[in-house]
Amino acid sequence: MTPPEAYDLRRTVRGLMVPGGDPCAAIADGSFRWAARTPDGPGTLALRREAGELVAEAWGPGAGWLLDRADAVAGLCDDVTGFRELAAAHPLLDRLARDHRGIRYPATGLLFPHVLRAVLEQKVTGREAHHAYRAIVRHFGEPAPGPVPLLLPPDPAAVAATPYWTFHPFGVEQRRTQALLRAAAVAAAIQRCADSAAATARLVSLPGIGPWTAAEVVRMAFGDADAVSVGDFHIPNTVAWALAGEPRGTDERMLELLEPYRGHRGRVCDLLAAGGVVAPKFGPRMPIRSFARF
Repeated sequence: MTPPEAYDLRRTVRGLMVPGGDPCAAIADGSFRWAARTPDGPGTLALRREAGELVAEAWGPGAGWLLDRADAVAGLCDDVTGFRELAAAHPLLDRLARDHRGIRYPATGLLFPHVLRAVLEQKVTGREAHHAYRAIVRHFGEPAPGPVPLLLPPDPAAVAATPYWTFHPFGVEQRRTQALLRAAAVAAAIQRCADSAAATARLVSLPGIGPWTAAEVVRMAFGDADAVSVGDFHIPNTVAWALAGEPRGTDERMLELLEPYRGHRGRVCDLLAAGGVVAPKFGPRMPIRSFARF
């Protein structure tokens, strides 16, 4: 595969990995390896740069499925048409779009692994959520195909059949666990959604899953550059500060400021994050908790 100019594989696929160590994915020796449960069975995909090209290799029963979608997983199907012209209207976005032009949106085509991560990230710090994710993956851990020791993401059927109290020692309280179990029970129906809009509608119909969680899922599963994480604690403030100089913003104000960038509204939010743009902070940081001790 031939990547676009300035393409950055590492930063493109970074969103597919949980920070601090992901049992299902790794970057080593310039190669990104990602374990997945495909409709054809388990598989592992490897992506690496080689003489200016992007090379894909895969193992396991799902290898063919992964290779057919390797370009999308690598972000090569991300359509950035017109975005640079939109970004040029705002000096900050114009600079960020140039500085981070190598980042593209992956589109994995698989929904439940992103549902798992997004549900765990609801209303807690990243550190808490990522600890719980690693613990859950290892609990359900099945070795992934291929030469690198990775684990497959949990089987939704196995998750759906697991009682709540199993998740408590992982630091996940009943509210998030119940949302996860509901999603796992209908994972096959969610996976059949043909596009981002259908998946969003299906997800938000489930108790415990709202617009924020759905946006986090479809941005990675479908490469939806317009998905905005409405309900986030920080993003409305960041957008209001970056685009209007306002230190605080509501979801409504955020969407108003993002409207000129429709089609790429999520991309704008991610560019601000990539550029380290943050609104002024006035309050204490959220404490690190452990529901496992409650």
